[in-house]
Order: sequence, then structure tokens, then C-alpha cells
Amino acid sequence: MKRTVAVVTLGCSRNEVDSEELAGRLAADGWTLVEDVESAEVALVNTCGFIESAKKDSIDALLEANSLKGHGTTRAVVAVGCMAERYGNELAKALPEADAILGFDDYIDISARLQSIIAGNKHLPHIPRDRRALLPIAPVDRADTRVSGEFTRKRLDTAPWAPLKIASGCDRRCSFCAIPYFRGAFLSRPPHEIIEEAGWLVANGVSEVFLVSENTTSYGKDLGDLALMERILPQISAIDGLERIRLSYLQPAEMRPTLIQAMIATPKVVPYFDLSFQHASPTLLRRMRRFGDSEKFLHLIHQIRVLSPQAGIRSNFIVGFPGETQEDFEELASFITSAKLDAVGVFGYSDEENTEALNLPEKIDSQVIAQRLEILSSLADQIVAQRAQARIGENLRVLIEDGELQEGRAEHQGPEVDGSTVFMGTDFKVGQYVDAVVIDSMGADLVAKPL
Repeated sequence: MKRTVAVVTLGCSRNEVDSEELAGRLAADGWTLVEDVESAEVALVNTCGFIESAKKDSIDALLEANSLKGHGTTRAVVAVGCMAERYGNELAKALPEADAILGFDDYIDISARLQSIIAGNKHLPHIPRDRRALLPIAPVDRADTRVSGEFTRKRLDTAPWAPLKIASGCDRRCSFCAIPYFRGAFLSRPPHEIIEEAGWLVANGVSEVFLVSENTTSYGKDLGDLALMERILPQISAIDGLERIRLSYLQPAEMRPTLIQAMIATPKVVPYFDLSFQHASPTLLRRMRRFGDSEKFLHLIHQIRVLSPQAGIRSNFIVGFPGETQEDFEELASFITSAKLDAVGVFGYSDEENTEALNLPEKIDSQVIAQRLEILSSLADQIVAQRAQARIGENLRVLIEDGELQEGRAEHQGPEVDGSTVFMGTDFKVGQYVDAVVIDSMGADLVAKPL
């Protein structure tokens, strides 16, 4: 019997890839994918478990899907994704509205799991565990644990760009982050799989691929070649029909001159640097189990802009981390002012389970965190707007993503999280590339005129 399922995705681009892989497995086993939850027998909600606001959005999505049961087609609501993996049986107890909580290990048999749930069988949720312990500690010893084979994926939208996962997990031990706990240790995909999937995406309407992972600068270390990214970029670039390659989530402490040069010199790789600074105070960065300081970070930015003055650089920052003094905060504000980034995300610190920071002393009062968040967010908006205004007169190439709004992204603008570029009085089609000149700016966004 044909079954219908709707996949609802929350969180990052890595989750989007997971959803399309789940959709591919389901479609291969005879399920019909539908867009609207109310038209589906099963609502499969791919949750995010990174920060409190993301977890709330995931719970809201599950409750909204549950409200449709008994009023139409929807018969079951199933949670997958990071929050489901992170909390397992605990989430099942706290959220009885969900018919099942599935972990990552259920993905390979996702069709059988959903069939069983539809049949009325009770699914026993998993007990969360530290997934870092599932792989050898030494990265080069992980080769025998890697499962290779033909990828299974089905596109869930028609956007002209798509994320492409190059690795999973993370070996870093940032004291504020629980991702390694529930995503596991770092594991690179073999180059041939990445190249094959990039070709498949192009054949399915994609002209820009966004290489995603928890830590892209670590790619290849478990394959015995830390410079592997520099070697596979030209191979991906050689794919006919591919126009752009974009890298995400680069660790500043792991950036190397050869990677910077490869990103700027390799055809089709856009000069876009998603650098995870998180803070600028060396004292606070050490408490975060990270490296660097304002001087080192500004030097890295300078290196990039010397080679590519129009390069886009974005980053995220945490305010109110335990032990953050007023001097630490002022140093961060000074760094953001000097760095002149193209896009900035600012987040207030919150305690997270299974992190070292949860038990750190010198917690910052919530009102102080809120004040610092407001101050830094306002400053970041000003700096980003100034950076956009400075681009007036620049020539750029824009990928059209919204035909109605005549809106798209230039090379320095990442999908969904950065600013965009808009045209006035034009009629470009989605997926079209337009050479243009910037004539105005609106905050982080640009207004352009076709050349």
C-alpha cells in the first residue's frame, strides 16, 4: 500500500541533507513524499537540538503536527534529528504527543520503523549515549568503521543551490557545545562519494553546492590527508553545469595558507569564509576550549582580504559565557568593529546538558547577558550595514533565488543566514546568474543593477 509522509526540517543545512537522505530511503521503499503535513499519514519532524530557541521551535513543530491528528489524513507524528537523538527516552516521556522518537541508528531502517508505527506498534525510544565513544580515538584508525556505498537522497525543494555533507561529527571539545556528544566523532566521507553526489545534485537542478559539516577544516584528517580539501576542490570544480562551490564552518585555528589559497584560486569556489570565531578575548576563548585572540583573528582576515578584497567573511559570537568580564566584552566589541565582517550572528550564552560549561563557575546574570546581547547585536548591525554600503560600485554575480521578489545572492552571501541582493524592475528567472553592479544598500542587503 502506498504510504504518504511529509518531512519537516528544522535547524542547519546538515539537517537538510539528513532530511533528503531520509526522503530518498522512504521514496525508494514506495512512500509518497508530500509537502503539507495535513496531507500526510506520517509527519516526520527533523528536529534541532543545538540551543534552547531551536529546541523550542522543534517542539512547537511537533505539537503543531500532532494537532492535525484525528482531523484528516495525519495518523502519526515522529521525531528524528538532533533533539531526538540527544534526549531519546527523556523526550518521549516529556512529549507524549509524539508517536515515536527515533535516533540516528534508526535512519537506515526508516521505512520499516514508520510502517511499524502506522501499524500501531510501540517503538521503544533509545537511551542517549556519548556517540564519541563509538569510534576509535585516533582519526586514522576510523577507516574500518566507515560505511561506503551509493548515497540515497531525494531533493525536497527546487532551489538552485543545495547543501552537500562532506563529513559528520566533530573532534573538538568546545566547552559550550554538545554536538560531539550526540553527533559523534569526526568522520570524513571519501572524495569519490562527494564528487558523485555533487554530480547528482547538478543533474537535479543545482548549480551551487554548499559543502557542509561540523568542521570543514578537519576534512581528510581521518583519511590520512589533512590537505585533502585542497585536492578535491578542483575535481568538484570540473563538474559540467556546476557554477559555484561554497564552504561552510571553518575553524580559525585550523585555517592554513594552502586552504585559503585553494578557496580563492580554484575556479568556481567562491571567496566566502564562514569563520567560527565565537569570541575575541584570549582568556575567555581558553575557557571555551578554543584558541586565538583579536590580533590573530584580524591577521587571518587581513590575509584573506589581501588575496581577495571582495571576499565575504561571516562569523558567530557568544556573549555572557561564564567568566566573561566587562573587559572581555569590550574586547569582543572592539574586534567586531575592526573586523568589518559581512555577516554576524550574536547569541546569548545558555547552559546546555553534556557540556563542560554547564558546571563552570562565574555564571553571568541573565539580565547582564540580555544587555550585552542587545548592545553587541546593535553594533554588529551597524558594522554589517557599513560593510554593505562600502560595496556600492562593486561588480558582482548574483544567483536569482526568488523570481517574484527578484532577489538572489552574490558570491559573498551565504544561503539563508546572510544578506541578499535585490533587483528593481527586472524579470529574471530562478536559477539565472546575473552580472550586476551594486547601486545601493539596505542594512545587510544590496540593491543591484544588471550590467
